[in-house]
Amino acid sequence: MRGRATRRAATPRRGSNRSSGGFTFAEDPDRAAPEARIIWHADLDPGTLRVIAVPSDPADPDSIRTDRLAPWLALATDSDGREHAVLSDGWHRIRIDVEEGSIAREEAVLLQYRLLGIASAEPRILPLRRFLEICRRGRFARSLFPRDPRINRWLTVLRVHDALAAGASQREIGAALFGEDRIVLDWHDDSDSLRSRVRRLVRDARAMAQGGYRHLLTRDPEAVPKPLTETGSGLAKSE
Repeated sequence: MRGRATRRAATPRRGSNRSSGGFTFAEDPDRAAPEARIIWHADLDPGTLRVIAVPSDPADPDSIRTDRLAPWLALATDSDGREHAVLSDGWHRIRIDVEEGSIAREEAVLLQYRLLGIASAEPRILPLRRFLEICRRGRFARSLFPRDPRINRWLTVLRVHDALAAGASQREIGAALFGEDRIVLDWHDDSDSLRSRVRRLVRDARAMAQGGYRHLLTRDPEAVPKPLTETGSGLAKSE
């Protein structure tokens, strides 16, 4: 891209969907999460915009000045020369696959958005609105990025996974999540509800670590553990 530097991601390996964890390149594990720019495979990210990039006159009101995307753009090129990109400020993201042409080598491009059918087009409508907003306003519109209601569940499952990796017992996990007083009162309760809750969290954490995280970008409720519905001790609880 002319007149600016773009952080270029490592070239993705073809057919590496499963072996690479479901993304086109492996981010530095020491990089802070808000600084990471993971480019997920389009088959795992139903909101990926598919575009054709045509060189354009920068004065054309329909064209996009590519240097204006520079602050948020990370891009990888596959072995066929196709560009895979993510626009992100660390908290919001828009995924783009350039099926023809280039957004990295042109001063301005006219994008043709490939939306097909009904079921296939629907999950891309919101990402397209987000992309148009960043092109018009130069920012990610908060109103177009509603909070994911599942976020507390994922954070709790991540904490459980970290606890398991550190060798914590289920009782210790329960005490960290629900408080030691609650564990003393209810851990051996006849209903077994608290221990069952912790067992489900442990099951979900292991399932996520074994590849279930690949479904986080989907909205399929059957593809991921059931949501947490209660809160306590400042932490989310299972049902």
